[in-house]
Amino acid sequence: MRHEAATGRPGHRVGAARVLRELLRPVVIPRYALPAMADLWSDQARYATWVRVELLAAQAQARLGRVPEDAVADMRRARVPSAARVSAIERERDHEVLSFLAAWCEDIPDESARWVHLGMTSYDLVDTALGYTLGRATDLLMAAARRLRRVLVDKSIEHWDTVCIGRTHGVHAEPTTFGHTLARFAFAVDRSLRRLRAARAAVAVGTISGAVGTYALIDPAVERHVCDELGLGIEPAPSQVIARDRHAELVAAVANMGACIEQIALELRLLQRTEVSEVEEHRTIAYQGSSAMPHKRNPTTSERLCGLSRLLRGYAASMLENVSLWHERDLAHSSVERVALPDSLMVGHYQATMAARLIETLRVFPDRMRAGIHRTKGLVFSSAVLTDLLEDGMEREKAYRIVQAAANRTVTSTEDFAAALRREGIDIGPLRPERFLRNHDVIRIRLESLRELDD
Repeated sequence: MRHEAATGRPGHRVGAARVLRELLRPVVIPRYALPAMADLWSDQARYATWVRVELLAAQAQARLGRVPEDAVADMRRARVPSAARVSAIERERDHEVLSFLAAWCEDIPDESARWVHLGMTSYDLVDTALGYTLGRATDLLMAAARRLRRVLVDKSIEHWDTVCIGRTHGVHAEPTTFGHTLARFAFAVDRSLRRLRAARAAVAVGTISGAVGTYALIDPAVERHVCDELGLGIEPAPSQVIARDRHAELVAAVANMGACIEQIALELRLLQRTEVSEVEEHRTIAYQGSSAMPHKRNPTTSERLCGLSRLLRGYAASMLENVSLWHERDLAHSSVERVALPDSLMVGHYQATMAARLIETLRVFPDRMRAGIHRTKGLVFSSAVLTDLLEDGMEREKAYRIVQAAANRTVTSTEDFAAALRREGIDIGPLRPERFLRNHDVIRIRLESLRELDD
């Protein structure tokens, strides 16, 4: 069944929105798109999914006796239309779904093509296919997040006893371990996975219910067959579209995971400062950090991960704006989704994958970490000294003032903390960082539980 369509004749005017979509394909720039995820969002992949939805709907209609079996067989033999052909027809029709149907029907005999899309509206096709694609994309993202969780757990246990200084307000506080720091991040990623699982369930739904969602021209059994075959839930009270709070939930979950990864990357950036130098990103022999300063070894991967999280937060805000639509639907959400949905999933997938690689290959310098504890001449042991004085029976205010006075003298003189305390009549003897880690393994036991997870 051939449909006449303009394919770019001279003087043909293409709408500004169409030109923009041609220029800004629904794929994030290749630099931040990994192949497995990017492939899901190509135009050709979308049309292949649309064909699958149409075929499943036609099969269900045939079971109900509304569509001839021969017509379904003809549809099944038809090729998925090329993205180029759909685009060419759309220049004339300015409607992507109608252009797709016209392109597909070019490969279907006329007597069978008339049964295509029977009783359906455009968004029965678009949203059901979108739910399927979002489910697959979220599965890829969760696989990357699970790998990141495993890498964090493994690296945390490897460095469970690597003592370092803990910092609050950016200031030395008390000793901790690098393994403990990584454990915090492992649990954050685990929480992100829980949010993604819930969001996947919310977004992997479909609807085949007609123009305003009333099933007026199509049997609900068609919807059930299509969604069951695609592994989708069903929108319980459709309008013409799937409710957009579902999509907002998913992108918010991706942005939340991005923020957790940003926290990891920010910590590593801070630890790579020249004044600290406790960790370093993996560098190849060919690495060049600056066009002007050959000595530079910049934390560029960590910085990139931090920057990408800003994109994800922006997409989350845009998707929240998409929730409110006029009456049974409008089309204001569509242009936003063409960018925000594929880009947020691709950016999140790239970010989780690169974060795992960063942690897995990270260089850690335990000697520098231990040396950093003593940079403040013993001040980080002030809370241990205070606790000892209180346990020995000293009144709290007096004990606090004695320790604080010794600490202030240490800051303003060349004396170390132990010497300053002796001036106050307190002899503390040697203090070691391990003093602060007596009950530390309770956290490791909790961390070990994450090793059992492989959801």
